[in-house]
Amino acid sequence: MKVPDLRNKILFTIFMLAIYRLGSYLPTPGIDQNAVNAIKEQAEQGGVLAFLTLFSGKALTQFALFALGIMPYITSSIIMQILTVVIPKLQQWQEQGAVGQRKTTQWTRYLTIAIALLQSTGLVFLFHNGGGGLVSSDSNIDLVPNFGVFRVLLIVSTLTAGTALLMWMGETITQRGIGNGMSLIIFASVVSALPGTGSQVKAEDGYGGLAIILAMAAAMLIFIVFIEQGQRRIPVQFAKRVVGRRMYGGQNSYIPLKVNQAGIIPIIFANAVLNLPVLLSQVLPTKGWGKSVSSFIDDVFRDSTHWLYLTSFGLLIIGFAYFYTAIAFDPVQQADNLRKQGGFIPGIRPGPQTERYLAKTLSRITLPGAIFIAILAIVPAIVIAILLSGQSANIGQNFGGTSLLIAVGVALETMKQIDGQLMMRNYEGFLGAK
Repeated sequence: MKVPDLRNKILFTIFMLAIYRLGSYLPTPGIDQNAVNAIKEQAEQGGVLAFLTLFSGKALTQFALFALGIMPYITSSIIMQILTVVIPKLQQWQEQGAVGQRKTTQWTRYLTIAIALLQSTGLVFLFHNGGGGLVSSDSNIDLVPNFGVFRVLLIVSTLTAGTALLMWMGETITQRGIGNGMSLIIFASVVSALPGTGSQVKAEDGYGGLAIILAMAAAMLIFIVFIEQGQRRIPVQFAKRVVGRRMYGGQNSYIPLKVNQAGIIPIIFANAVLNLPVLLSQVLPTKGWGKSVSSFIDDVFRDSTHWLYLTSFGLLIIGFAYFYTAIAFDPVQQADNLRKQGGFIPGIRPGPQTERYLAKTLSRITLPGAIFIAILAIVPAIVIAILLSGQSANIGQNFGGTSLLIAVGVALETMKQIDGQLMMRNYEGFLGAK
């Protein structure tokens, strides 16, 4: 706090996050508040609604201004990353540096607004017709009792404007504050649910149950930090070259390959795939085979501790971890960049051999990273179900591995940025470096 520039950045970030938390409780006009209270109760039972609530900081169950949260932006960013692999124009933008990055960011914004429009419209119609697959089939929630064109337009435009404002806030935090703005908004959403969840555990299971939850969270926190900081450093040497009267190159460096290269993305993908059957079951016939299939889906996919659900969840996480890692890190492009810069891996020929070596190394370290996030997503739900029987599903959601992985990852990155700012100004960093 003694550094004026850094102090202003931190205070600005806190101020923007405070505005975000305020917007998470400002009600959207035209919404029945009694229906909102019913949605809150449904979210505590787990399922699709509980997962979406995790990323909106309870703004979705409040149906507030920021009800959609930052998920439309996350979805559009993932889509743009995937499209970069298959669309040559986007690949050209990626190779253009800062100019191409601005173009990609602009199209990500456009896609975010389009997704927000679709999601807000879908939510309004779903909750007008009993909640669709987001709530239990025996509930009858009508969020928009005076349903009409102008009422729907009012709600949809409000939720879409909230998403646009939140996107601007995240980008502003990145530019003028400290840390990544979008990540910090998700961090605030996740952390905001922890005190209330802890109070709920204490009320239902006393201090013993709270101690179990805190001990499990502490163990997972240590595990997450250990894995998140883990990386395979591939040594790289650069050949010496003479330009004019100066000699360049000759230094040694390395390529850092993280153990958990995909981060939280595989869990998001896996949840989306597993929630599809719940949504699709709503359009099946109510008699005969349709009723049997709907009952099976309700028994398996609504119970987050069912063995078939957990097995499918774990396998999907591992599969999506490999899929996203292959998109995020391209060995062919990395090998080509090394060759152009005059760099090489000791003992490995530049070109195809370097490409094969990077691909093989990446594949080997992706497996433990994928198993790590699968364990984080599955084990806490099982432990809570066994030790704290009778607890609602949102306990495992809020204190589970997904929440802590997000919180710890964002906290570590923000701490590194603050420490880097301190070190640039010749101050001692608070991470212990001098």
